[in-house]
Amino acid sequence: MLCQHCSKEQATTHIKRVVNGEATEQHLCAACAKKLGFDSFFDDFSLSIPNIFAGFFGDAPLALAGRQSERCATCGSSFEEIVRSGMVGCADCYKMFYDRLLPSIQRIHGRAKHAGKQPPQTVAATAAPQETPQAPTKEEKLAELQAQMQQAIESQNFEQAAVLRDTIKALKEEA
Repeated sequence: MLCQHCSKEQATTHIKRVVNGEATEQHLCAACAKKLGFDSFFDDFSLSIPNIFAGFFGDAPLALAGRQSERCATCGSSFEEIVRSGMVGCADCYKMFYDRLLPSIQRIHGRAKHAGKQPPQTVAATAAPQETPQAPTKEEKLAELQAQMQQAIESQNFEQAAVLRDTIKALKEEA
């Protein structure tokens, strides 16, 4: 594909924009991309866990800089060190810095309580024998799917929400 700006060179930079719900694409060669300011888009981009984790805390370390920093009695980590490294020192750090860690944990994981996992065979073995449940009605299925879609929207998982939306629509169209 040729550059849409100069129509001479092969396009190597592809820019997609969505403005007010309207998507546009632009295909540029390296020279035109540089001339239009798209060459250094990722120069300052660095993907590191500590930087991402520190970003969740905002300016918290700056606000705490003036006072004596608290340290975990078990491992000696301070909240500032946790923010800087992106790693919590030990289990007691979660207790000590709970109020400051909670908002970030909720943003990262969607909830603050660990749900864990249990192997399927363990669940089946520990479950009490029950009567065979009746198949859910169409209304119950719709209500469950709508609740799942709302949960996907709240967690900003829009792809899953769209799949659920389409499933709900198909279920409603069934006679």
